[in-house]
Amino acid sequence: MDLKKLASDISKIYELNPKVEAVLLGGSVSRNWYDHYSDIELFVFWKESPTDEDRKTPIVKLEGDLIDFHPYEDEEWSETYITKGVKLEISNFLTDTINEMIKDVILSFDTDFDKQCIVATVHNGVSLSGDLIIKRMKEKVNKYPNKLSVAMIKENMHLGNRWNNREALLYREDWLMLYKVTVDVQTKIMGILFGLNRQYVHHPAFKWQKNTLKSMMITPENIGNRLESIFLKDPWTSIGELEVIIQEVYELIQCEHPQLDLSSVIEKSLFVRPKNNIK
Repeated sequence: MDLKKLASDISKIYELNPKVEAVLLGGSVSRNWYDHYSDIELFVFWKESPTDEDRKTPIVKLEGDLIDFHPYEDEEWSETYITKGVKLEISNFLTDTINEMIKDVILSFDTDFDKQCIVATVHNGVSLSGDLIIKRMKEKVNKYPNKLSVAMIKENMHLGNRWNNREALLYREDWLMLYKVTVDVQTKIMGILFGLNRQYVHHPAFKWQKNTLKSMMITPENIGNRLESIFLKDPWTSIGELEVIIQEVYELIQCEHPQLDLSSVIEKSLFVRPKNNIK
């Protein structure tokens, strides 16, 4: 099935409502990353708040099977349904809300992942309706601010105190906590890489990590396979590799932003909790 064609057809149903100003295709389908498990993510921009009937009418017309129907929360109305065997994730926003989020990220350098995901969707999404409105939004987010790059790096360059306990966790075979620390550190690395590569974060949990890393120019060598191996190899080997990757990422920061003083950050990242001399 042609998911882009289906998305375009569905957008025409939403266009029938005069409150709808634009429909934008987001997610993996808009980036050509989709597979057999992918759904269609549509972002519907409204000039005024949609009623429950406004939101349910397209589902009825499409003979959709409703899965979730959420009330207004965090400036969004959302619903999920299945039509023609494909799951639809619908995110409804006021157009004014989207423009405010764009201002927060572009002008105030807000590192909030949820806001960046919206901006990333505007930047990479495919306009299905309301081309002029979408075009204006895309023009605003076209240039990634240098100050946002710095903000993302500063937000993520401190790895947290638990990273200093890595050898103790290995020695104790405290795997649950060790892998939690490992995930947290990889998350920090991804946040830094998004900033270094001047890309808006497109998913709060860094979904489609392999595809994302392939799209980046500023990364440690073979970073995709190396980060993947962290979860697949022997833990002692994996932690050693992660230590190397961290220092390579810090070197990249120093090359791209030499004005940032990372000396204390690097020193803390190398620190390992000492052993006690217990007899």
